[in-house]
Amino acid sequence: MRVGVIGATGAVGKELVAVLAKRHFPVTELRLFASTRSAGTKQSTPWGDVAIEAYSPDGARNLDLALLAVSGDFAKAHARALAAQGVAVVDNSSALRLEDDVPLVVPEVNEAAIGSHRLIANPNCTTAILVVALEPLRQAFGLKRVIVSTYQAASGAGAEGMAELERETRRVLVDGQPAQNEVFAHPLAFNVIPQIDSFQPNGYTREEMKVAWESRKIMGMPDLLISCTAVRIPTYRVHAEAVTIETERPVTPEAAREVLSRAKGVRVVDEPAAQRYPMPITATGQDDVEAGRIRANPVFGDRGLDFFLCGDQLLKGAALNAVQIAEKLRK
Repeated sequence: MRVGVIGATGAVGKELVAVLAKRHFPVTELRLFASTRSAGTKQSTPWGDVAIEAYSPDGARNLDLALLAVSGDFAKAHARALAAQGVAVVDNSSALRLEDDVPLVVPEVNEAAIGSHRLIANPNCTTAILVVALEPLRQAFGLKRVIVSTYQAASGAGAEGMAELERETRRVLVDGQPAQNEVFAHPLAFNVIPQIDSFQPNGYTREEMKVAWESRKIMGMPDLLISCTAVRIPTYRVHAEAVTIETERPVTPEAAREVLSRAKGVRVVDEPAAQRYPMPITATGQDDVEAGRIRANPVFGDRGLDFFLCGDQLLKGAALNAVQIAEKLRK
């Protein structure tokens, strides 16, 4: 397939290229698109050095697949037109996720939603990591409500966020100076920030509402009760999530552990006595979402469960999920 990665110089764009190679996606021609300031430079890829192109609709017309790792404004302006030209499009932005005619897909959960669509939305990274564990539990025990607190890495703000964390950590440790901030609302080094995205009229941030809106759409549960608190933490990559659920039928930690051990895209890491549980340091670079700290929640009696997740934001939260969608589009 003739594959174009649009936004190829960003953190997700680079990860998309790496995942395409890792999964042996049948790329006959790889084209990389980025801003005009990057046009003409070359980027090293598993297919050799590839020249960066400035995007134009005519220039992308002959693609078979376009993987978008760019802003929502770009997606609104170009995604539908590309799909109308016969290009299969997977959009990583938030622009089209809640549109009725655009499937929002995590293949382990709702692959069938792809159908004959040529434009597919990739979910919010936090949502993708969450629903890959929620869905098998929903199927086994039913699901009434979800309360989740997320601990999100600097990678969620792209390459610029990762660079700021590295730079400001060095400023504190090496230069002995207070951390500064440009990308984040406050200094992130040695800090946590209980705000990701803008605050909404209901007091939640848009990031927190995305988790609710998108989880409902992906799992086909428009009335699911879900509350999220999203916190930025000073880790490099991998988002962590503390999850509490109330189920419709009785659930035990043992039964939940068995269900998750058989779930696609999930790896159970749950040996508290051996101090084994999900952590960003162990989930980094891993395709599967780690699940552990699985225990009964006493608030909801025999229908309550707590667990902890860690998933690589640049992989299952972005590039890997997009490529998995592309693999389904080929069938």
